This record gives sequence, structure tokens and C-alpha cells, in this order.
Amino acid sequence: MEAGMVTPAPALVRFSGIQKTYDGEHLVVKNLDLDIRKGEFVTLLGPSGSGKTTTLMMLAGFEVPTQGEIYLADRPIKNMPPHKRDIGMVFQNYALFPHLTIAENIAFPLSVRGTGKAEAQERVTAALRMIKMEAMAQRRPGQLSGGQQQRVALARALVFNPQLVLMDEPLGALDKRLREQMQLEIKQLHERMGITVVYVTHDQSEALTMSDRIAVFNDGVVQQIDKPDALYEHPVNSFVAHFIGENNVLSGTVETIDKEYCRVALAGSGTVTARAVNISGVGASTSLSVRPERITLVPDGSSSDGANRLPAKVQNTIYLGDHALAVLDVAGNAEFMVKLQSGAHDSLRHGESVVVSFRPDDCLALDPV
Repeated sequence: MEAGMVTPAPALVRFSGIQKTYDGEHLVVKNLDLDIRKGEFVTLLGPSGSGKTTTLMMLAGFEVPTQGEIYLADRPIKNMPPHKRDIGMVFQNYALFPHLTIAENIAFPLSVRGTGKAEAQERVTAALRMIKMEAMAQRRPGQLSGGQQQRVALARALVFNPQLVLMDEPLGALDKRLREQMQLEIKQLHERMGITVVYVTHDQSEALTMSDRIAVFNDGVVQQIDKPDALYEHPVNSFVAHFIGENNVLSGTVETIDKEYCRVALAGSGTVTARAVNISGVGASTSLSVRPERITLVPDGSSSDGANRLPAKVQNTIYLGDHALAVLDVAGNAEFMVKLQSGAHDSLRHGESVVVSFRPDDCLALDPV
């Protein structure tokens, strides 16, 4: 091995050729091959019905794959009962025992595993300290807020030092501010303890904030698995481009291809140069993807330095505090958004003609929507 090269952590979890059907006809998960490395925070992200939760439930042992095998630390676990998998679970509904105190709730996994009284007490105390709730040890779940209950559920999942923790939409019931606070707390715990986390959500901003890698699911298939910035900057298809972050879509037809770039005639008039990412050839339909923050408004006669320029009409402006959005009509898309500095929208008027400019490298030619 060359000096300076870092050996990647071995796969703790491996899905190999996994398929899942409930009715024998429709596959909820299709040919899933996925490795999750030890110490990694991997998020399964996708819309409802995309297969992400079913994948998590198969890993937990609450669902059995129709085909294929799941390995945990190189051991096949498809037919292993959940309680023997050494996996911690955190659910959206907390699943705390209402008649037990907070300390008793956290201690429950230890009692199931026959941990000695002294060691159990020590671990529960450490877990309470970890979630900063030592003073609430004798309260019951009904006396806690949603955020406090979720912290207890998290402590209970970690108290027996599992090799893997699964989280199924754990923050879905919390308000925005508390959800963002808990995202940071969970991420800090992950980094401090070095645990492996598999996290399910449909919230793409949550996935971008917390994950080492994100697997984007749609229709039972992982469309792309990558680091958050790579998913955002280099989506492999239109679904990923539209699901991750804000995105503008322009439809058109490929006129010419020159190495990694192509020239596209837009459906609503005009032509642009784009990066040829996922197109089938000259004459094919394509959907162009352009992020709102990569677009500028330019004076009509200004030099473009090779950038694409398209006429636009102002439809609306939206003030969002630290920035503003201009909603424009561009080449047939009446909801084309441009991100502006706060205050820059003040001079724009409804119906005003403007020109949008964006670089070919910031315009991706993808499969048609």
C-alpha cells in the first residue's frame, strides 16, 4: 500500500442480492447490493413507498428477505431473530414503557441481556449523563417533552453498546427547531462513540446534515449512494437531482454532443450548453437541472463569458430572511427559481423582463422527467 493511503473500514453490514415482495408479484426492494462500513453514518433516503423502511426492517429482523442474504460482521443473519442481532433501535414513536421510570426504561435492554446489577447501574448513569438528563432519572415518559423522550429512546438504544444502531424517522414528530438540535446531538454522539448508524428519513435536508453517505431510494432501487456533497453536485439522474435540494428543470432535445458537453434546444425556445451526464444521444429528449444558487440575473447587453443566457419574466419574489427567491418564467418553466442576496429582490417587479445567466458546468443534461 502506498504511503498516506487510508485503508477503508471493513463492511459491518452487507446486503447481497436482496429482494422483498409481500404479495409475490410486486417487488418492494429490488436486487439490493449495499455495503455499510464500520463506524459509518448511512442514511436511507427516499419518498414513501420507495423501499427504505422495508430495507431497515429486514436489517432489524422484523421482515425477512424474499431473496438474497444480509450479513452483519460477516455472519448471515437473514434467519436470525431480532434479539440476537446485537442491534439498537430508535423509532419515531419512542416506544418507551409508560409505567417505568426513565432509568428503568434505559436499563431494560440490560436486564434482557442479564447484565449484573452494578454494571447495569453504571451504564444507566453514564447513559443519563450522555443525554444530560441525570436529574430526571425517576420521572416517567408522560412527564417529558417529545425531545426528552427521544433522548431517552436514544440512550436506551446505546446503553448495551450495540455494534449497530438503526433509526427509523426518529425526529419526525418533533418541531423544526428541536429536530435540528437533535440532528446535531445524534451526529455528535455518533462521532464521539464511533458507532455505526443506519438512519431512515424522507427529509433530504436532515440526510444532508447528518450523513457520511446517503443511499437515495426510489421504486425499490438505490438510485445513487454517495457523500452528501457528491449527491448534490453530481446527481446521476433526474430523480436524484430533483429529490436532493432545490432544483430548476428545463425540458429540451439534444442537438449536438461534444465530448462531455451537449447543446440542447429548449422546448420553450432558446438553446443552452450543458454537461452531458445522462443522455441517450443526439435527438433524444433531456431534462436540464440547474440549481437556484448557480444562476445570476444579468443586464441584457452584458458579456456572458461563455455562460448560457436566457430571457425571463418575473412572476414573484419571496423574502426568506437571509436570502430571497425570484420566481421567473424561463423557457416554458413558470416556476424557475433564482436565489438572491437578501434585499436584491426589492427592485424586481412582477412582469418585468430580465435575463438569467448560468455556466454550462452548472447545467446538467439528464434523463427526461
